[in-house]
Amino acid sequence: MDFKKLKSIIEGLLFVAGEEGLSAKQIAEVVEQPLELVLDVIHDLKGDLARAKRGIQIRIFAGSFQLTTVPEHAPYFEKLAYSPSRSNLSQAALETLSIIAYRQPITRVDIEEIRGVKSDRALQTLVAKDLIEEVGRAEAIGRPILYGTTKSFLDYFGLDSLKSLPDSSAFENDEGLEEETQLLFEKLDGHQMTFDELKEN
Repeated sequence: MDFKKLKSIIEGLLFVAGEEGLSAKQIAEVVEQPLELVLDVIHDLKGDLARAKRGIQIRIFAGSFQLTTVPEHAPYFEKLAYSPSRSNLSQAALETLSIIAYRQPITRVDIEEIRGVKSDRALQTLVAKDLIEEVGRAEAIGRPILYGTTKSFLDYFGLDSLKSLPDSSAFENDEGLEEETQLLFEKLDGHQMTFDELKEN
């Protein structure tokens, strides 16, 4: 096999293997090439990445070769992980999520009646983060979408099921819908996994 092609294949194999990595023996078996040749290729690939000052490197850990990021770039990865644009939910999204959690299935119009404001953007955010989803259509004019929470919602909050949500029966007969929404929000906010923790995911 052509040396350049073999190098490209091994790079791909290491990428697919991820943090588990691959031993030289495993790679040799997959590419059906001698162990000595595989080691030469890995050494050459490692040099290529270093000379080109690439953002990834090859390291050996517990007998396995891994493709990893270079340590000097760590501050940028941390910045990405905690970027508000990636992770934070707005107050509007959090309130909308609490309403859907307790009142599902529910339409956008009903959510907006409770909140007293438009909720289009909040709904888009929650759908994009896989916290809510379309669960059907209401039997009403225009057949509006019904929203409900997802399995990801349960995972985020450490809930076994929706029955594990804090009891809201004390608020079911409240006439003040906005006050009820705030109470439900506070209930969710203090549950097993707080909204601050949700923002970090």
